[in-house]
Amino acid sequence: MSEQYTSREERRKKQAQQSSKKKKNKKQKPGLWKKILISLLAIGIVGMLAGGVTFAVMVAGAPPLDDKKLKDSFSSKIYDMNGDEITEFGQVKRTYVPYDEIPKVLENAVLATEDARFYDHNGVDVIRLGGALVANIQEGFGAEGGSTITQQVIKNSLLTTEKTITRKVQELWLSFQLEQKYSKEEILEMYLNKIYFPGNVYGVAQAAESFYGKDLSELELHEAAMIAGIPQSPNNYNPRTNPESAEKRRNIVLTLMAKHGFITEAEAKEAKSVPVQSTVIEDTEKANPYHAFVEEVIEEVKEKTDIDAGSAGLEIYTTLDPDAQDTVENVLNGDAVSFPDDKLQAGLALIDTKTGEIRAIGGGRNQPVGGYNYATDTRRQPGSTIKPVLDYGPVIEHEKWSTYHPIKDEPYTYSNGTPINNYDRNFKGTMSIRDALADSRNIPALKALQAVGLEKAQKFAQGLGIPLEEIYESYAIGGFDHGVSPLQMAGAFSAFGNNGIFNEPHAVKKIVLSDGTEISLAPDPEPAMSDYTAFMVTDMMKSVVEYGTGRSVQIPRVNIAGKTGTTNFSEDDKAKYDVPSGAAKDAWFVGYNPNYTAAVWTGYNITEDSEKVYLNSEDQRLARAMFKEVFTEIAGDDDSDFEQPNSVVEKAIEKGSNPAKLASDYTPASNITYEYFVKGEEPTTVSKKFEKPDIDKPSNLSINYDQVNNSISLSWEHGNSENVSFEVKQSIDEGPYEVVNTSKDKSFTVGDVIPGAIYSYQVVAVSDEDNSNRSDAAATKLQVPEPEGDVPELPEDEADQDSQPDNEGNEEGNNENNGNNQDGNNGNGNNGNNGNGQNGNTDDGNQENDQGNKPEDGQNEDAGGTPDTPDVETTVPPTNSNGSNEEEENSEEDSEEGQ
Repeated sequence: MSEQYTSREERRKKQAQQSSKKKKNKKQKPGLWKKILISLLAIGIVGMLAGGVTFAVMVAGAPPLDDKKLKDSFSSKIYDMNGDEITEFGQVKRTYVPYDEIPKVLENAVLATEDARFYDHNGVDVIRLGGALVANIQEGFGAEGGSTITQQVIKNSLLTTEKTITRKVQELWLSFQLEQKYSKEEILEMYLNKIYFPGNVYGVAQAAESFYGKDLSELELHEAAMIAGIPQSPNNYNPRTNPESAEKRRNIVLTLMAKHGFITEAEAKEAKSVPVQSTVIEDTEKANPYHAFVEEVIEEVKEKTDIDAGSAGLEIYTTLDPDAQDTVENVLNGDAVSFPDDKLQAGLALIDTKTGEIRAIGGGRNQPVGGYNYATDTRRQPGSTIKPVLDYGPVIEHEKWSTYHPIKDEPYTYSNGTPINNYDRNFKGTMSIRDALADSRNIPALKALQAVGLEKAQKFAQGLGIPLEEIYESYAIGGFDHGVSPLQMAGAFSAFGNNGIFNEPHAVKKIVLSDGTEISLAPDPEPAMSDYTAFMVTDMMKSVVEYGTGRSVQIPRVNIAGKTGTTNFSEDDKAKYDVPSGAAKDAWFVGYNPNYTAAVWTGYNITEDSEKVYLNSEDQRLARAMFKEVFTEIAGDDDSDFEQPNSVVEKAIEKGSNPAKLASDYTPASNITYEYFVKGEEPTTVSKKFEKPDIDKPSNLSINYDQVNNSISLSWEHGNSENVSFEVKQSIDEGPYEVVNTSKDKSFTVGDVIPGAIYSYQVVAVSDEDNSNRSDAAATKLQVPEPEGDVPELPEDEADQDSQPDNEGNEEGNNENNGNNQDGNNGNGNNGNNGNGQNGNTDDGNQENDQGNKPEDGQNEDAGGTPDTPDVETTVPPTNSNGSNEEEENSEEDSEEGQ
């Protein structure tokens, strides 16, 4: 409703008041914005002042421009693991060249790659900082960097590598200062004479001489582009050792030169068509014993700090064990191992199992300085060595499989229907995953990978330093599209021996800069798996060495876990290179004990003019022979063993039970295998397959000492002795029991007894038809008197009681009787047989490859278990008389059907 006014005058006054109020409000709003703007301006001024003060403080700590540091290089000293100097690196191969002798083609290649606006900026190129990101996306990673050449000179000559705002501000400030003090040509001259190239080469002049045997002025376009591209990653872009990567890098440089107008597109295309190795000369200078290791040190420092070790005056403290390195070099040189020819190559990496510190690097045989490093640079298919990493490790980690987990070795295909074969083209039926790994069966390995899934397996391998960007089922047996290096495999296996903790292999512990600043380069440990996975996979790999394909690397008293591996040629390559049946492309052995891990690769470089490209059956043993030689030297006295974690339990399992069942009191020892389970996952059901033996125990066992003949005689009775023989075991002074007689006689005599010694005996009746059918043991003991003393025969009840050997004594006595040396015991009380009843009689020379990997020591045979010797009151039968188990003659059949 409209307002009511008493007069026109009143309405005018009212309207005037409202109009005045609106105008007043309109004037107030601009006043508010003005205050806001003034406040922001004030804040900005304060911020600028604070920033200026902060900038002043930061640059105040910047070092001065030192002409000597800018133009001269300072060698770095390298120390071994003991702190002793092993070499001084830098200022070794350097030819200083002034700016006016640098050819324009090389200058343009460097500018196009490193700093195309070098002559347009004042030390810092703001435009290029943004452009670098676009270039990297469009033309590939590494196409351009964000720093100018001026900044690189400052960073490499005067500053530390701290990734802080202060260091970056100082770099920018000093870059401006450098541009004020020196000409562009002088700055470029500094840069081109200090950059590092592979083979301990510094500066572009020496690089031209080293790689092409030419003066700088003679370089062709494609050669200048290659020299300009190498410094970003010297080892990766080395045209001698990595021609494929080097050629890609060179082509990027040529593309950039055309983009920035230094050459035409046609010139770039023509230069790209030249093979990168076509004009590279061979380096004939031989490497010193530490050269491969030193090269790794230089590369590691460069990658982690962006410091050029050859010119920065560093003290580099490394992980090198000089004695181990000497051993590796001796092995590679053929001092301990005979190689078939000079062309066969090998790479060996030795690291500390607990820390990942690299102790030695065997870069190759007869390698020149700066030559290809087969321990770190090679990428070859790993074959069956990948099975613990990609198959059994992941499935134990995620599915908690036991070492006994039954898996069927049978005709099988990949998910796409492609058949997969074992190395022997045969199938062994149901077996434990322990035996499947020991005998390098391919089909169980694929089934394990399928059970855990590709994604989990891929992540597991990546956590061990194996860079799998993709994964397929064929990877289960090592059929990788892109291979791995010995150093990567050593790093992965070391985590199994280190309770599941992965330490990236590294050669440098710390560096000390010229100003005394210390920088630690040791990587942080990373949990890669549960401790139960690490221990159980390790114990399975001990079986590989104890009775499986790696049996030939056994060293007395040294507990070694490891895996063999070989790879096959494609059908096309077999025909192309006339590869004979049974030959392999690569042969590996990777193994470890609690203190050292070593990975060995052997094979040939395959080129069009290669006379031989394959490994025959003898050649395939070289990887294992090299491993054994190195380990014998560095760890021959190391009897340490892997400690069982609380997350794992060991159980006596009856062979052939599926699912696993505990062995009963009446299960023959030869039918018992000792296996590991994740705690809480172990079986609780006891097998009822075997019942109490039906052979009577020998009775009326008596013992007598004949003082005249110094002999002991035993006699006993048995109700039905027609179809039984009697096994007599003897123990002296409570030592281990040994079988001393097996016959149908009911008496036994031993002469020349030791005065004062205690002689204990057990007598067991054994069926002649089935020696697994055995009676309980009758027992007695006697102490031989000293000369002219009485014979202290023990009472029968006391003899029965005292003759109960403890569990350890039973086990030890029986094992020694059986001839099973305790060296190589896997920590589960089964004397080198892994507790799974197999002592591994195998044959050499069977082929293992991508579709059927050859187990280097041949096919495993099950020779039965290593049973415990029971005491008198126990009804479990002891072992048979000949020290092996009753299934020995049919061992292969039992291995197929009973595991």
